[in-house]
Amino acid sequence: MDPVRNPYAPGAGQRPPELAGRGRELDVFDVVLERIARGRPERSLMLTGLRGVGKTVLLNTLRSEAISHLWGTGKIEARPDQSLRRPIAAALHMAVRELAPRHRAPDRIDGFLGVLKAFAQRTAPAGRGGAAPKLRDRWQPGIDVPASSGRADSGDIEIDLVELLTDAAAVATDVGTGIAIFIDEMQDLGADDVSGLCAACHELSQLGAPLIVVGAGLPHLPAVLSAAKSYSERLFRYQRIDRLDRIAADQALCAPAEREEVEYEQKALDLLYEKSGGYPYFVQAYGKATWDHAPRSPITAADVRVAAPEAEAELAVGFFGSRFERATPAEREYMRAMASLSLVEGEESGRDDMDAAVPTAEIARALGRKPASLSPARDALIKKGLIYSGERGTVAFTVPHFGRYLRTQPA
Repeated sequence: MDPVRNPYAPGAGQRPPELAGRGRELDVFDVVLERIARGRPERSLMLTGLRGVGKTVLLNTLRSEAISHLWGTGKIEARPDQSLRRPIAAALHMAVRELAPRHRAPDRIDGFLGVLKAFAQRTAPAGRGGAAPKLRDRWQPGIDVPASSGRADSGDIEIDLVELLTDAAAVATDVGTGIAIFIDEMQDLGADDVSGLCAACHELSQLGAPLIVVGAGLPHLPAVLSAAKSYSERLFRYQRIDRLDRIAADQALCAPAEREEVEYEQKALDLLYEKSGGYPYFVQAYGKATWDHAPRSPITAADVRVAAPEAEAELAVGFFGSRFERATPAEREYMRAMASLSLVEGEESGRDDMDAAVPTAEIARALGRKPASLSPARDALIKKGLIYSGERGTVAFTVPHFGRYLRTQPA
C-alpha cells in the first residue's frame, strides 16, 4: 500500500483524520455556546482522562467550534514551574484581538488592554536568596497603550484574575459574543493559580458573564480543583474522556481508509481493537503501521500481526520509554511494583490491568518498606505526571498499557 497515502496520524495532539466517538462532547459544547449566546447561565467545562485518549485534540476541536461562533479564544498549556500570570495574559490578549475589529468603541478595547498590561507586568516575587525573577516571569506583552493602575495589579493572583476576567467578559458582552480560554495539562497549575482561577469562574458564573474556561487534564484534575475551592465540584461541568468503544474505533480506522478506497476484513478490525484497547493514540499507531505493511486491500488479520511489532516498538520508544527514562531508580522500582500489583487488581476486579488502581499500602508491602518511606517516590511520580491518585490511598498509571510495558522491561 502506498505509504504516502497513509491517512493515520499518531502524533501528540495531532487531530486524527476521523474524530470518532466524540459526538456527545461536541454536542454538549455547542449547547454551552448557544446558551451563553442567549444570556443563559452556564458552567465552565473540564475534560479529564488518561494520556492518549485525545484530550488535547478535543480541546483544539472545541476551540475551533468557539471560533466558528465568532467567540474570542486563547489557549495555553500549564507547566508546573510557571506562574499562570504570563500565559493567561497572552491568551486573553489573543482573544480580545479577535473581538476588537467588531467593537464599536476602540477606547473600551484600549481600556481593557491597559488593565491586561498592568496584570502581565506585575512581577513575581524575588526568588530564593533574593534572586531576580526569571525572564519568563518578567515578560511584557506587545501592547501599545499605557498600563492602567489599580485594577488587576494587586499582586494577589486571585484578586487580579477575578478583576481581569470580569473586564474581559465585559468586552465580549459589548460585542454580543463570548470569550473562551482553553487550558491544557491543567493539573500542573500551582495551588494559588488554581484557587484564583476557581474564584474567577465563580464570580463570572454569578454574574452570568460570557466567559468560560475549558480545561483538560489527568483524571485527578477534579481533586486538584476541589482541594483549591470546595465549591469547584459544583462550579464546573466535568466530562471524562475515555477509550473508544468498538463502533467508534472501527469508524476511526475505516472512514479514512474508505476515502482512499481501502477496506478492512472483519478479523483485522477485531485484532486491531484487541491490540489498541480502543485508545485513540494506539488506534492511530497500529493503523499507521498496518497500512504500511499491508500489500493490498482488503487489509487482513495477517497484515495486522505482521505490523504489530513495529507499532509496539515505536510505542515502546516514543510513548512509554520516554516517560520511563524520566524516572529515577527509586521511582522505577515503585512503578514496577505498581505494574505487578495492577495486574492482580485488574484480574480481581474484572478490569484491564491498565485501569486498575493499586493501594499504596500494598505497594509498600510488596517492596518490604514502610508507606511513609515511599512517599517521596510517589509524590515525584505524581508531579511528573506518570501516576495519579484518584482515590485516597490508591494510585494508578496516567498512561494506558504502561503496566503491561513495565512488565516486559528487565529489572
